[in-house]
Amino acid sequence: MNAYQLRKTGKPRILKIEEVAEPSPDTKEVKVKIETIGINYAEILSRKGQYSWAPKKPYVMGMECYGEVVEIGKSVNNYKVGDKVIVGQQYGSYAEYTCAPEHLCFPAFEGFTPEENAAYLVNFMTAWVALKKLCRVEKGERVLIQAAAGGVGTAAVQIGNALGCVVYGTASKDEKLKLIESLGGKPINYRTHDFYQEIMNDGGPVNCVLETVGGDVFKKSMKLLSFFGRLVVIGFASMNLKIWNPLSWIKTYRDAPKVNMMNLAMESKGVFASHIGYLTANEDLTGEIWEELFSFTKEHQLKPIVGKVFSFSELAQAHQYMESRDSVGKLVVKL
Repeated sequence: MNAYQLRKTGKPRILKIEEVAEPSPDTKEVKVKIETIGINYAEILSRKGQYSWAPKKPYVMGMECYGEVVEIGKSVNNYKVGDKVIVGQQYGSYAEYTCAPEHLCFPAFEGFTPEENAAYLVNFMTAWVALKKLCRVEKGERVLIQAAAGGVGTAAVQIGNALGCVVYGTASKDEKLKLIESLGGKPINYRTHDFYQEIMNDGGPVNCVLETVGGDVFKKSMKLLSFFGRLVVIGFASMNLKIWNPLSWIKTYRDAPKVNMMNLAMESKGVFASHIGYLTANEDLTGEIWEELFSFTKEHQLKPIVGKVFSFSELAQAHQYMESRDSVGKLVVKL
């Protein structure tokens, strides 16, 4: 089968289609013929050699896809050949076929397009865990979403709005700001305005922040928290680590999110961090999160935002486009 196998780290151009052996499902695995693939920023970091959760090379990249079940292991109980599923796993989705553990396959949404199904799982589950399981946001609370026009950001804005929160979202371009507003958020251009001052002038501190950037953005976000405020770190987009450049190590360490426990105690604030990949090792917990999120999505008629669709041969261009920071919503690759 055709697949993108990561053999070395580097720029997007290293991503090449290879002929690899078609996988066969283990006893508790589901084999899926892939139709669409969701692209995640974690895969950009993996390609660069900056992602600690990545497996040992070489491996077929890709954490997320949608497709049709074509074979099941003998111990699989919940799926049959012909079912449409969403798959979320550590690797294996940049290919024509993948095999995934049964508990990491989820029923596709009937009302979604193939592109929307591929765009859903990682972003919405990340946003749900951050806002509901960790921050435990409640109706009427004030929430700030950093990088709110991206995949996780657009999911978080929708979830926060559906929960009855006042949701602020930062972005840098008119297209992104309009998208945030259309999803029920209050957009702030962080390039032309000080998001801290804008929010303080519009009602004061916030109860919750979903933080993805690090550096000064993290520090300002911490200052914005009210008493009993909660901040969740789900990413570190300002990181620009270059193995060959020791100066980049210093900057990366300096800008990495850090907290002073005494300051937290004095202000009664909380800081969390989340990585849903590590949660998926727990089958029961993964199922619980999915059931909550699936029901909430159906109840509030939420949908992922698909920003752009690439062909399978253009997967390297999809990586390059995501790195450009011009993209909105989720980037999807279609086979």
